Amino acid sequence: MNTETIYLAGGCFWGMQKFFDQFDGVLRTEVGYANGPDKAPTYQDVCQDSGHAETLRIDYDPGKITLTQLLDYYFMVIDPLSVNQQGHDRGIQYRTGIYYTDDGLLPEIEAVYQREEAKAGAKLAVELEPLHNFFSAEEYHQKYLEKNPGGYCHIPSSFFHIQ
Repeated sequence: MNTETIYLAGGCFWGMQKFFDQFDGVLRTEVGYANGPDKAPTYQDVCQDSGHAETLRIDYDPGKITLTQLLDYYFMVIDPLSVNQQGHDRGIQYRTGIYYTDDGLLPEIEAVYQREEAKAGAKLAVELEPLHNFFSAEEYHQKYLEKNPGGYCHIPSSFFHIQ
């Protein structure tokens, strides 16, 4: 099986994980902190502006779900023009970003990004850059909305069952 990995920052990572876990072809997800200083942060550090973004690592089978499809879903649940905010969550850790480790994925990412920018009619606030680092979040954050179904998320709960 061929496996690819993409990292998506889309505000609160709890909802991002629950949202992407529903799709066939998504093999594994993990929430963590990305593209901040090279020191592994705690959740408290991130909440105090460590510079990391709450980010979802997605390992997927491109034979079952394409990167374009994943990115289309991503843009469905974020406000791509909002700077450091999604829903009621505000701060640098809630910025949006598409982070990659394989330069071969960049043309496909850029095509979707440019299409979304044209649709928005404005420059997107979504970072598009290589992954500099990724630190796994504490265990209690993994699959948080599965463990705590009443937890807050900017993504409407109806979106957790679209497939």
